[in-house]
Amino acid sequence: IGRKRSAMTNDVPLLLGLRHLALRVRDIRRAKEFYLKFFGMKVVWEPDAQNCYLSSGTDNLALHEVSEDTAAAASSNPLDHFGFIAETAAAVDSWAHWATQNGARIVKTPKQHRDGSYSCYLADPDGNTIQVLYEPTISRR
Repeated sequence: IGRKRSAMTNDVPLLLGLRHLALRVRDIRRAKEFYLKFFGMKVVWEPDAQNCYLSSGTDNLALHEVSEDTAAAASSNPLDHFGFIAETAAAVDSWAHWATQNGARIVKTPKQHRDGSYSCYLADPDGNTIQVLYEPTISRR
């Protein structure tokens, strides 16, 4: 039985897996303590009082505190984005180029971030935000 081939090419640039999640939280201190205590995560970076990046060593979790006026929305949809890890920044570029060529809607083009990571963002058919990310502390594990 023959299968209908997708219009996409099969030469998808390799990614290392789904190892990043970003959540909107109402109380960053409380959320951070929860993930440290119950899952043994460690703080990797706290760029400001509203953002905290945690890691298990192989996975990472970003916590983004929302303001009072957006807390209701955060309660109904706490997911900010999730991310697939790339081995290098060049792999992010290759993947973004491939995805664009194959009809993905890129939300943010590849760029360097303050913490040394490098990523791009796209939207899935339902509008969920997906990050393709090179993150030095976990990309090479």
